[in-house]
Amino acid sequence: GNIEVLNLDMKPGNTLKLKGKIAADTVGFSINLGCSLRDLAFHFNPRFNESVIVSNSKCSDVWQAEKRDYHLPFYKGCTVKFFIEMLSDKFRVKLPDGSELCFPNRHGYRKISFMSILGGFKMISFKL
Repeated sequence: GNIEVLNLDMKPGNTLKLKGKIAADTVGFSINLGCSLRDLAFHFNPRFNESVIVSNSKCSDVWQAEKRDYHLPFYKGCTVKFFIEMLSDKFRVKLPDGSELCFPNRHGYRKISFMSILGGFKMISFKL
């Protein structure tokens, strides 16, 4: 169920709306935004086995300092919506319970052309 979008054209001020079903047997999944899998502005990685959402960025295939958020307001087997807003200085994710998670735009990306979804998240729809 892995997906790659290579011509996204996301800019500051845009919101990516993702709807999908989380697999009942998954340990986690990731939503990745950047210019390639080697260069990610934002890696959003809920891990059910650790009850945490890990956020990170990657530069030339090297992971940077991760941020851990222990508020995980969704569960395996459910259908969820995520709203990922790109701002000039950060990414803001509205989680299904209305709470928000923020992660800095560490590299000052002005355009996101690449999105990938890996692991136990089956995308139903996305809109930019």
